Amino acid sequence: MAKYTTVKEREKGAFEKMKNEFHYKNVMAVPKMQKIVLNVGTGTAVKKDKNKNDAIALRLAKISGQKGALRGSKQSIASFKTRKGDPIGIVVTLRGNRMYAFLEKLINVALPRTKDFRGISRKSVDVIGNLTIGIKEHTIFPETADEDIRDVFGLSITLVCTAKNKKEGTAFFELLGIPFKKEEEKKKR
Repeated sequence: MAKYTTVKEREKGAFEKMKNEFHYKNVMAVPKMQKIVLNVGTGTAVKKDKNKNDAIALRLAKISGQKGALRGSKQSIASFKTRKGDPIGIVVTLRGNRMYAFLEKLINVALPRTKDFRGISRKSVDVIGNLTIGIKEHTIFPETADEDIRDVFGLSITLVCTAKNKKEGTAFFELLGIPFKKEEEKKKR
């Protein structure tokens, strides 16, 4: 049975596993995690219920362990009934130990609780090597209580690393333990 390793330990061991494939000569050339950004778009529903932003911010703070910042709209759009500066989203940026703790929770607890989860698509890694995951329901996190079910919201999670391209980023996230879809499933379809 293999010894359990944390994401931080797997990140430290990435040099030995990636140096032959990507021809790294120095440990500093290996990708490292920089930050995790959680975004929730509250939209114009705040106009109907003034406490909705507060409720979402409180739940996001429970999930991430850090208070979120309200983001205002950049411009006025009449068809959406928004004015410049109206709060339309909440963002949380995690770094350091909180980032690693959240990543552990995401990989080991939250994603396995997702309904019909078969893995994250490799297309989620962008050209510069960052991974963005869209979550439809915040209830997959263990901090959300059952009484919070009435106001379910989705969020996007972006894992930002120092990878230079998509291939490096995908290999790095695989080493960290991100559950990508299997190659055979892709070939069957």
